[in-house]
Amino acid sequence: MPDQNNKTAACAERFDAACKIIVGAGKLALDYFERRGSLAIEMKTSGQDLVSAADRDVEDFLRQAISARFPEDGLYGEENGQKPGTSHYRWLMDPIDGTSCFLHGLQSWGVVIALIYQDTPVAGLIYEPCTGQLYTAKLGEGAYRNGAQIHVNDTTPFSGGFIAIGATRREHGPHIGGLIAAVMANGGVYMRNGSAALSLAHVAAGHYLAYYEPVLNAWDCVAGLLIVSEAGGDVDDFPLSSDFSKKGPCLAGAAAAAEKLRGILGTLEMAAGG
Repeated sequence: MPDQNNKTAACAERFDAACKIIVGAGKLALDYFERRGSLAIEMKTSGQDLVSAADRDVEDFLRQAISARFPEDGLYGEENGQKPGTSHYRWLMDPIDGTSCFLHGLQSWGVVIALIYQDTPVAGLIYEPCTGQLYTAKLGEGAYRNGAQIHVNDTTPFSGGFIAIGATRREHGPHIGGLIAAVMANGGVYMRNGSAALSLAHVAAGHYLAYYEPVLNAWDCVAGLLIVSEAGGDVDDFPLSSDFSKKGPCLAGAAAAAEKLRGILGTLEMAAGG
């Protein structure tokens, strides 16, 4: 199977490079974090959707490092959009997931990379610079944190664990409010840390039982969904398009918690007449 062997080697080469590149990007982001008071800040769509010079410079670092090593690969970043490639590989990146937390001095932010082969995510990496934690997964090879294998928490019941929920859009307020009330009525504890990627990483590591957000971009969650899946979790499919422009809901968790959360969401939808 020479073609399969070539694909495996090419993916492994890119994964090894990504591990080094994302840590380098994280060091750059951490330097900005330590002097964040001097950064120029812009609002993209709302007061909760911000961008800074750090986001742009960290993405530039990622793009330049990847292109120098794999010039034939396609790139897509949150800040600078798409650069087409000629290979079957595309890199999807979020230079700082959790920009609002970053700019307010909270440590719950990270750098995110997903590697896509044709239309299939084959590797995911989430780096948390403030703690030095690197969460990684390759398709079919398990999930890891700093080289040690991790697994979702499939022993704690829904009523004894943390359920992370994210949302920033005002129109989702009633939906999220109802969901939080229902989660708590079922004994779960509501959590939110401001970074979808890190929330998914915490699900994979067994800290949270599940995570849900009604609408996300691909760069926010594709890497994390792969990591949760490889950690033994249950994840909903996310719609991938050729230009990564599609948005969709994100749900992932340990199997029992994910099933319970889907049931709660279904009940809420029926109650709302949807």
